[in-house]
Amino acid sequence: MSETPADSEKRGFEVQRSLGLWAGLGVLALGALWLFDVRTSESQQVVVYTALDQDFSQSIFDEFTRQTGIVVLGKFDTESTKTVGLTQAIFAERNRPRCDVFWNNEIVNTLRLHQAGLLSPYVTQSAASFPVQYRSPQGVWYGFAARARVLIINTDLVSEEDTPGSVRDLIDPVWKGKVGIAKPLAGTTASHAACLFTSWGEERAAEFFRAVKKNAQVMSGNKQVAIAVARGELAFGLTDTDDAIIELEQGRPVKIVYPDQGSGELGTLFIPNTVAILEDAPHRKSAERLVDFLLSPQVEEMLAAGPSAQIPLNETVKIQPRVETPNSVKAMKVDFEEAASQWQKVAAFLRNEFAAAD
Repeated sequence: MSETPADSEKRGFEVQRSLGLWAGLGVLALGALWLFDVRTSESQQVVVYTALDQDFSQSIFDEFTRQTGIVVLGKFDTESTKTVGLTQAIFAERNRPRCDVFWNNEIVNTLRLHQAGLLSPYVTQSAASFPVQYRSPQGVWYGFAARARVLIINTDLVSEEDTPGSVRDLIDPVWKGKVGIAKPLAGTTASHAACLFTSWGEERAAEFFRAVKKNAQVMSGNKQVAIAVARGELAFGLTDTDDAIIELEQGRPVKIVYPDQGSGELGTLFIPNTVAILEDAPHRKSAERLVDFLLSPQVEEMLAAGPSAQIPLNETVKIQPRVETPNSVKAMKVDFEEAASQWQKVAAFLRNEFAAAD
């Protein structure tokens, strides 16, 4: 039976409809595949806000990416604002988090975020070998790779018998204009201030910092203090071991003093790096893998061997630190949680005293 023109037209329509259906399914399949690729790609990244100098942290991120394939998108901050700027960014983004992991180079601002409910617990066996005082009982934050708050002394300008041994020497009128401190509004200097307010009490600590303002040169950061001492522009100053050790190992005429070691004195403050995962982190699984990596012996060994000479806290690390540790000198005992609780009041005082200081 021959096909009529009407039958031919109908068959052509059916073929076109069938081809259109398959084409549509193909587009949907390609769209699903593209979406899968995008989601897969996004899962292979992690956003980190870090206050540790990029010179020290970038090699850690690169090694993590080499081992896992996860790309680290790092947000760094300047020497002058450091942890305070990053902490403020996290507070500002609390309703729509962008950050997955906060790698802080101190502890007080990490605890402020915890107290505000912006951090998420992550219990990991990677932290089992760290001292209990350097990790949250709930797994909210972990401390690693510490630095000490030390005095850096210019040995050409300060004799052995006149060598200062306490942070209180910063207010000795004998050294007026010849000593230095970083502006105590951010970073470890701000954390140190909060700890002194906690240990000494508000009245004594406020009196101390008012005297510091009158007696010392206030500089933009700890690195600037260490450099000024090394150049002979200052007799001594308060800084961190990572900045002091660089000047010492470059052959500058300096030495490091761990302050307040005498009977009845506070001891030297050791401040750990801290790491925590943000509540509602966009890339949670990648964040957990990064935290495990940062708490590994490999990372503390890398930071200890690198220019910053940071102090391993993981008890399984065997590398010999180039600076003193909390076990080799008298370490200051401080309630970091209380220091964080007092931070708003302490920060208001410090801003009033030092915001305009050079």
